Amino acid sequence: QTTFWQRHQRRSKSIMLTSAGAVRLLARQGLARSLPSSAARLGAARGMASMEPYEDFGKHVFKGVVADEYLKKHGASGDILDDPSWTKTHSDTVAAAVLDWATDNGANVYCHWFQPMASSGVRHGQSGQVQNMMMAMNDKTGEPEWDFKGKNLIKGETDGSSYPNGGLRGTHQAGGYLAIDTSSPIFLRGDTIFIPSAFVSYYGAALDEKTPLLRANAALNKHGCRLLKHLGLDATDGLRSNIGLEQEIFLVPRDAYYKRPDLQLTGRTVIGKDAPRGQEMCDHYMAPLSSATPALACMQEIQDECWKMGIPLKTRHREVAPGQFEFAPLYGLNTTQIDQNLWVMQIIEEVAPRHGLAALLQEKPFNDVNGSGKHNNWSIATADGIQLLSPKDINAATGHDYAFAVIMAAVVAAVDIHGDLMRMAIASPGNDFRLGACEAPPAIVSTYLGDDMTFYLEHFKDGKGKGAYNPGVKDLDLGTREVLPFQVPAEDRNRTSPFPYGGARFEFRAVGSAQNVSLVNTVLNTAVAEKFAEFADRIDAGEDPLDIAKSTLEKHWRVIFNGDNYCEEAQTMLTERGIWRIDSGVEAIHVLTSEKNIELFEKMHVMTKEECSAREVVLHDHYSGTVEMEAGCLVDMLNQHIIPSVKAAGVGPLSELETAVTTIKEAMAEIHAAETSYKKAQLARVLRLETMIDIRAVCDAAEEVVPANLWTLATYKELLFLDSHVDAAPAEDYFPEP
Repeated sequence: QTTFWQRHQRRSKSIMLTSAGAVRLLARQGLARSLPSSAARLGAARGMASMEPYEDFGKHVFKGVVADEYLKKHGASGDILDDPSWTKTHSDTVAAAVLDWATDNGANVYCHWFQPMASSGVRHGQSGQVQNMMMAMNDKTGEPEWDFKGKNLIKGETDGSSYPNGGLRGTHQAGGYLAIDTSSPIFLRGDTIFIPSAFVSYYGAALDEKTPLLRANAALNKHGCRLLKHLGLDATDGLRSNIGLEQEIFLVPRDAYYKRPDLQLTGRTVIGKDAPRGQEMCDHYMAPLSSATPALACMQEIQDECWKMGIPLKTRHREVAPGQFEFAPLYGLNTTQIDQNLWVMQIIEEVAPRHGLAALLQEKPFNDVNGSGKHNNWSIATADGIQLLSPKDINAATGHDYAFAVIMAAVVAAVDIHGDLMRMAIASPGNDFRLGACEAPPAIVSTYLGDDMTFYLEHFKDGKGKGAYNPGVKDLDLGTREVLPFQVPAEDRNRTSPFPYGGARFEFRAVGSAQNVSLVNTVLNTAVAEKFAEFADRIDAGEDPLDIAKSTLEKHWRVIFNGDNYCEEAQTMLTERGIWRIDSGVEAIHVLTSEKNIELFEKMHVMTKEECSAREVVLHDHYSGTVEMEAGCLVDMLNQHIIPSVKAAGVGPLSELETAVTTIKEAMAEIHAAETSYKKAQLARVLRLETMIDIRAVCDAAEEVVPANLWTLATYKELLFLDSHVDAAPAEDYFPEP
């Protein structure tokens, strides 16, 4: 047996040096210190292919073979983690195994890791935590000793009043409690283990993003299983909602980032003249990841860090806008995927500076080029993998050709009825500038099913056809000898639809890149659970499931649209159909407390009326707070940069710029004087989308005429074009032999 300090010293020597990636990092940092700053930014790209970077996959996640190995040392196995009741029956055993695993991997600190509301764009990592050492002092010997028991693992406590809470907590009612979420595994980074947790008030009200999602999962499981049993499938082990989250980002030179107070403090440029070149030629999209810039090495290191934490960040590529990139993981359970996505964003922000870059997660950092999304690929499956949205799978499992049509009818109805809530769930401040163009869908919530499925469901509802839906394929013959004919799905991709079907899944394309998508998936699962419950209730009462599905499709057919959602005529037509259209994010947030939606959340036991009201306040405060920061940055940039530059140059709209400062300050005073969060947010939206846009035009006109040597803010040319700002690289092999 080793003592506490012996193991601690062993940890100190080994921590962060346990992988080839860490060695490469240290080598690169040493190289960076010996090179001029511009060359140092290049970093070193990873060597050619080998399995070495993947040997440690999941080593820092307490699940599967890792958990099984340590639990067996304490007389148990990894199987006990499959049943949440281990928190009652085996908490001390699991804690002992976690302690061994942690110390073997150089960690001696633990925390309950939770997700406060309204964190996007302001809170690093979008999480909360208090880190404690896993030690206590022995009263007899006066020496430290390891101390981490079941009670430490399964529950924690913190102040709840200083987090956004919408009135659910106060300084005189500050208790906040943390309980382990057994659906998402414990993970480790550096010297700390992180315990995914729900965060609630003393009275059990949700103060976080995770708790409503867990409740929505429970509702979907309960009512989905009821419906499946009527359709012929007994899902004994329950249902799970799976998601895959595509994460888009911008990477910009860090020295230019430091010359943009708006990017530093708000994540987007509140002024900035377009560069002579944008994305007109689509030349950035999926172009080679150049080793001449730091982007490739940065993305490799991000993948390496994620890999050790069991995050299968499989895909990387350039996106459409200059300086824009994307990562995508494999599919997984929604709670785990969301936890991992928050870590992906945190790791991206922390790794980028090591490569002389700044990572921008905000939805619309730059004007007139694509914004960034986090496409939420959503599906439902049984615990043993039967996909409810795959016609072949679900029809075979139930033994009925119509099972898929019944499930699709429920989903279509949920989108039609609760499209307002889907719009609310994506009403992040950054989506103000993103929705409706540049491959982001508009704020009209329809669904794309494709011509084949639409034809099938239309004939199904009209009683004109029988049999199962078999997704079609078509042959493509290029007329060449070298490329033989091949098959493609019959359905195309509709990137203008907010909620297109993509084969066994729906892709909620409108989700913003900086969002925690818990609320998005809470809404999807709750809305669909309600329809599953309704269908099950009606079947219980003696109705035929086919008749229910047919009448439901007939009633909600209007929400299906396979055309171009950017077309103004189509938008008018959809609006006239009665499809949910809420152009204002502020007004979309307000629907959270409509009678219909409170009834939905209470009926499904997802949120109470008080929790809905509090969440609306939090979201409106987050919006107006974001605008206040942007307005404050614009005032500073006017006073400290733009006006002095115009004066020095002797050209430009000086009087208009000076007037703009007063205009912004007066608007901010009006916002501060408003009596409700809703009213503040309404006024903030006017300031942001009207007043500040007009002022931006004046600032951009000034940038156009002021000589470059007198303009002190980084320009779009300097920020967006990494490939065009490459200095001479050091003489080294960027793809060394492994």
